[in-house]
Amino acid sequence: MADTSRSAPQSATQATPEKVQKSEAEWRAQLTPEQYHVLREKGTERPFTGPLEFNTATGDYHCAGCGALLFHSDAKFDSGCGWPSFTIPADSTSIAEHEDNAYGMRRIEVTCARCGGHLGHVFPDGPRPTGLRYCINSASLTFAKAGE
Repeated sequence: MADTSRSAPQSATQATPEKVQKSEAEWRAQLTPEQYHVLREKGTERPFTGPLEFNTATGDYHCAGCGALLFHSDAKFDSGCGWPSFTIPADSTSIAEHEDNAYGMRRIEVTCARCGGHLGHVFPDGPRPTGLRYCINSASLTFAKAGE
């Protein structure tokens, strides 16, 4: 499992996010087919096709399923992997990590702590200071530009 001791510090005033629970019919009505496939069926968009892969604007990345703040733009970097990559989540309570042994690989899946939506995976090959690369599907994110 990933070393979560290097995750973003949790604010003393911030508690675990309230869980969002919806029926599959409600998720299908709210999300686009691609968002549903990624967030609810643990799918993956094709590399280099997501609209946020090359986004360099300043702002915040939120869960496309529930709107939870997941990452700040200052944690985004170009890893060359084909998906938006981040070094650290916005807060240690914003994401959850789970062991993923699908497809004969051992990886750490990253999900939204609030709605359980699949975001991507975290790998121990990122830049300093965390050494982590949160490889996240664009379809699982929305972006709010700073000041808007």
